[in-house]
Amino acid sequence: MPIHQVTLNVRTHGAGMHDITEAVAATLKRSALRAGTVTVFCQHTSCSLVIMENADPSARRDLEAWFDRLVPTDDRHFTHTLEGPDDMPSHIKMALTRTSETIPFAEGRLLLGTWQGLYLWEHRRAAHTRNVIVTVMGE
Repeated sequence: MPIHQVTLNVRTHGAGMHDITEAVAATLKRSALRAGTVTVFCQHTSCSLVIMENADPSARRDLEAWFDRLVPTDDRHFTHTLEGPDDMPSHIKMALTRTSETIPFAEGRLLLGTWQGLYLWEHRRAAHTRNVIVTVMGE
């Protein structure tokens, strides 16, 4: 089975969701494969990947706000704060979400639903460059 693999470097501008759908779709197109699966893997422990609503940004803002209430940065019980008060909360948010997603494709197109997009969710306040491995397998 043919495999095409690349590393995307995703620059974030601090906490929030960064749409990587088009970058993954472009990688799929360059593979020239017609049907199979795309696996997207994030090589970090303070950001994650989510498939989320792509039409109305308020859905993403609501999810981010809910996670901020669930895992506040000012929790005095955290001892892992070497890189700042958002260090441990970012690890917890990553653990509660995912570091990889697998998406089927056919006819060279991702089979995401009408209102679905793939997002790298930066949990840290500072800007980062994140490595995302995209592996396309198919025929």
